[in-house]
Amino acid sequence: MNFPPVQNAWFLTGPTASGKSAVGITLARHLQAEIISLDSMAVYRGMDIGTAKPTQEEQATIPHHLLDLVDPNQEFSISDYLRAAHETIEEIRSRNRQVLFVGGTPLYLKALLSGFDDGPKADWRLRGKLENEAIERGDAELHADLAKLDPRAAEKIHPHDRRRIIRALEVYHKTGETISSVQTHFEAPATSSVHLFALDWPRTVLHARINQRVEEMFRSGLIEEVKALVDRYQELGRTAAQAVGYREVLTFLRGEMPLEGALEKTQAGTRQLARRQLISLRGLAHCRFVPLRPPLDISAVVREILLLGSGTGTT
Repeated sequence: MNFPPVQNAWFLTGPTASGKSAVGITLARHLQAEIISLDSMAVYRGMDIGTAKPTQEEQATIPHHLLDLVDPNQEFSISDYLRAAHETIEEIRSRNRQVLFVGGTPLYLKALLSGFDDGPKADWRLRGKLENEAIERGDAELHADLAKLDPRAAEKIHPHDRRRIIRALEVYHKTGETISSVQTHFEAPATSSVHLFALDWPRTVLHARINQRVEEMFRSGLIEEVKALVDRYQELGRTAAQAVGYREVLTFLRGEMPLEGALEKTQAGTRQLARRQLISLRGLAHCRFVPLRPPLDISAVVREILLLGSGTGTT
């Protein structure tokens, strides 16, 4: 299915732990907007602490959408997200409210801004065959196969991102075309009718915020949350199980890592995630970065965003 670029919307993004949720709620109030989550892990029910999902109190303040859509033992594709997002946009506008996306998943953001063609329908038999190959030969070998067929896609897909590797190979075997040629959507310029802002902390401050957030997650019951999910679902889906924090706690629960190691690995993984997010955002020519200094003054940040967004209507 072909999803067109989103028009006439606001976007608040930035790396993890940058304060998007808090700023987003205040910004939504000023815009008379409803918030659509832009977080690929917040779609999973029960994954609340580790995803820093907005609390029930925060969700009661401003309507939030695309949270808690599926169980964590299920998969949720970018096409599933885009379909739900476009439907939600229409619902919000039918209430004469503005649309504000808040979150930090770069793949979702780029697809919304530039449009997305998800290629051929899933071939579950072929996927099963490729999955077995990945198990037998390893993800790196499958990634090497992809590099021979589609070097551009292989450069963008991590060697251990089995789901995306399999999808890229599936597209090639189904169509004879590379996924990088089919999905040229990210090369299209972002629509000029959106307001796109990213919160931007100095690196040392952001790392301190990340470390503090992870410590708070562990204190607030992240281990108990993961235990409860495992008890209920036995096994998490591949995407949910690889989420930063959940992956490390699962390793701890299997007795393969001490608690302190799980915490430190989660902090390191979250810092790496933030770095990847920033690299992706800096590749968006129309993204306006909002420099921040501690302490976070939400009202001042929102005023600056509104001032910048009241100009020509472009990002």
